[in-house]
Order: sequence, then structure tokens, then C-alpha cells
Amino acid sequence: MLLSVVRRDPRWLLLALNALPVTAAGLLLPTALASAVDMALAGRLDGGTVLWLVGLAGVEVLGDAIGVVLAASITARGATWLRRRLTEHLLALGHPARFEAGDAVSRLTGDSAIAGGVAVLAVDLGISALTAAGAITALALLDWRLAVVFLLSVPLAALLVRSHLRLTAADVAAYQEVSGELSARLVDAVGGLRTIAASGRADQEAERVLRPLPRLTAAGVGMWRTQARMIWRAGLLLPAVELAVLTAAGFGVVAGRLSIGDVLAVLGYVALGMTVVGQATVLTALQRARASAQRLEEVLSTPVPPTEWPGYAASGEVVLSGVSVSGALHDVDLTVPAGTFMAVVGRSGSGKSALAAVIGGLARPSAGQVRRGGSVGYAFERPALVGTTVADAVRYGTSLDPTDVIAACRAAQVHDVVVRLPEGYQTPMSAAPMSGGEAQRLGLARAFVRDPAVLVLDDATASLDMVTESTVERAVESALPGRTRVVVTHRAATARRADVVVWLDDGRVRAVGPHSELWDDDEYRAVFG
Repeated sequence: MLLSVVRRDPRWLLLALNALPVTAAGLLLPTALASAVDMALAGRLDGGTVLWLVGLAGVEVLGDAIGVVLAASITARGATWLRRRLTEHLLALGHPARFEAGDAVSRLTGDSAIAGGVAVLAVDLGISALTAAGAITALALLDWRLAVVFLLSVPLAALLVRSHLRLTAADVAAYQEVSGELSARLVDAVGGLRTIAASGRADQEAERVLRPLPRLTAAGVGMWRTQARMIWRAGLLLPAVELAVLTAAGFGVVAGRLSIGDVLAVLGYVALGMTVVGQATVLTALQRARASAQRLEEVLSTPVPPTEWPGYAASGEVVLSGVSVSGALHDVDLTVPAGTFMAVVGRSGSGKSALAAVIGGLARPSAGQVRRGGSVGYAFERPALVGTTVADAVRYGTSLDPTDVIAACRAAQVHDVVVRLPEGYQTPMSAAPMSGGEAQRLGLARAFVRDPAVLVLDDATASLDMVTESTVERAVESALPGRTRVVVTHRAATARRADVVVWLDDGRVRAVGPHSELWDDDEYRAVFG
């Protein structure tokens, strides 16, 4: 995953190329500073030395500014690419959702941004390693004894880096995981704000949402404790190495191999040579990028279910043979002739929505076969109205003309509501507050506009009063004559108007027949309360 991010955007090479002169200037700066010090101690002024020193500093400042802009652009493009891939895959996984909404949002926003910056982190670490190698080479050019003394610290520095990466791995992974869980709980709570307010359980719900905080705190504390340990150990190692190298440099001054300015240069090269050890923040960020990449890969590696077209049937006909859905339906055999108005009834949990989903193609049966003729229009109890404007929400997934949208809204008895909005059908959805019943009617219009052969209404009229529901049904019969309708309902009046009723009980078809015949059964009447 991280390699893919690096490979797809070669502009990290520009970042690396920009860093090379900056690194070279940083490596030359201690020597230039040493020359300036020696010049000052000798009591002379060399304009060329001063200009060289100022020029090197200017290269570093300009290069750092360019590097910041490039790094931000590379990170943004990497995050964008990951978000696009993740979004496409999450949508391709279909219904039901494999990942909770809040967790998916956390991966899409946080994890994608963190993993998208891996190329910048890699360049930073690579430049740090190059800087360290250059510093050691510079020490060797000044006096090979200095490089030998410095190299004695390299194994200890490598051990510090390895220990830091190993100790932060578990805490970083836990931090990312708990962050996703917290987001999932928060999204659930925000979606149920009306219920929470009505029940007066805001405090209890806040406690539920924040319940993972101790684990998040523990992971965060562990992560930063490890980083702090790395920093103070590096803080002890650096002066120890400086003392050892400066002692060797002192012997060099006494022996006449080094000048006073060279000692200052040695101090600068020791600090540059220890840059990798001082990159605790970058190392932690790299571990976070790895943990984020694992969370993204968890989504992207989830196989997309194969598209299974329903078996052939006459236009508008639906035939289910031995259909089962794990935990919902058991061995359902059902034939819905074309043009039939079929009501699906049953107690809560009896499998009504599962049957509607199978008929409409939203759910794949775990066993059995579904045959359906023609396209499907679907409407839900709580429709998600997706689209920039009201018109876009109605024609979502199609490219129909405004006249078709208006006709569908008239059939759904919602046209009068839409035309009263500030901009009518062009009103942004965010500026179109609607009641539950109005939203349901807009969802019905979205189903009607597709001119389906089979219309599936999963409790899609539950928020409508009986008069409006009856008016909508007559409008459907007029606008979509001869269409097959499958309606999940809790209302006896709706079942009475249906041609046939399917009575579900514990995931099984208990009876099929006209409402008037089933009404003689006391248990059937009990379904409607």
C-alpha cells in the first residue's frame, strides 16, 4: 500500500532533488563557519568567505521553503488518491455495509491523510541518512581519527532507532483502531440526536460514545512515552558523542592537525551525523503511516461480491425458489405474477425487509435462486436523499428531463411541497428541510422516475397518513399501470388493498392469500396490533 503511494506520484523525486543542494549547503556550512572563525581570529576580513557563508545559508532557507510547498502538495495528492480508491471500494462492497459508517469515515479522512504523506516521510529519513553519511565523510576529511570515534556510536544509535520502531508499533495500531471505534460511536449518536433528546439520555449517550477514551488514552500515552524515551536517550547520546569527538579533536589541535575553527566545524558535523537519532517524531509518523496503511488495506482487500444477475423471468414477474438469507429467511418459495400488488406483513424481525431486499436485488441469498423480469425501483422507510438539488435527488442515477422528475413528484404527491421551496426543484438539499412524510414521498418519486417493471416499497409509506397513502397508490396505478408492486407494511388497510398478502413468521412464509381470507386467523390479526 505505502509503496503504491510512493510509486504513483514521482514528484517525491523533485522533493529529493530539492533536498540535495540543501543538504550539500548544510554539510558545507560548518566548514564555511570554521573558515570565518579562523579569519576572525587572524584579524583579517575576506569578503569571499563571508559571501560564501551567506550564500550557503540562503540556499538552505530557500530550499526549505520550496520543500515545505512540495511536501504539502505530495501529501495532499497521496491522500486524495487513497480516498478515491477507498471510496470506490466501499461503495462497490454494496449493501449491507461491511464497515461501520463512523469507522469508514475515520479511515477515509484520518488514515488516508496519514498514509498519503509516506513519500515525504521516506524522503526526510533518506535525507537524514545522507546527511549523517556526509557528516561522517567530512569528519574523516578533517581527521580520520574523528570519524573512527564517531562510528563507535553508530551501533548504539541504530539500536535506539530499532527499539523505537518496535515499541511504538502496537500503540500506534491501537490508537488508530480506537479512533475509528470512537468515530463510529459518534456518527451513530449524531444520527440519533432526536431520539436521544426525546428520551433525555444525553449524559448516558455521551458516556457510551466516550467509553473507548481510556483505551485511546493508554495507546496515546504509550506512543508518546516511547517517543519521549527515544528523545531523552538521544539527548544523552549526542553530548556523549560530542564529548568523545571533541576530545579527539582537542588532541588534533595540540598536534597541529586541526585549527580552532575546525573544532567548531567538528561540533557541527557531530550534530549532523546524529540527525537520524533525532528524528523521533518522523519515526513515530512513519509507524502511524504503516498502521494507517494496514487499516486501509483491510478495506481494500475485502473482496467485492460478484455481480449476480437474477435468473430470467417474464417482465414484471418475480420467482423465489428455496431462498434463504442467513439469520433472516429460511427456504422461501414464492411466485409474484407480473402486475400483482403484493403486501408483505409480519411481526418485527420476521424477515420482511430481508425478503424485500432479496426481491429488489439489494441482498444476495445464501441459498436458493431469485428470478426477476425487468428493472427495479426501490423506496425505503428512511430514504437517503443523495444529490445537490431536489431535482438531482429525485433523478439520482438517471439523466432524465425535468418533466419526468415533475411527473414522478406529482405521482408521489410531493410536487406541491417542492414548488413551495425557495428555488423549487433547484433548491439545494441542504436548504430543503422536510418532514418524515415529505422525505418518504420524495423517495417514492425517486423510485417512480425510473419507470420500473417491479416496484419495491420497504415501509416507504409508513410516515404517510392513510388518505395520502391511498392517494399515492392511486397515482402509482395511474402513472405506472401494470407494474408489479411489493409493499412491506404494518397497516391492515394497505394489506386489504393488496391483491395478495405474504405473511412471514420467523423468516418463513406462514401463509399466502388475500387479506380477507387471512383475517379470520387470530394470529394474523395480532400482527397489526
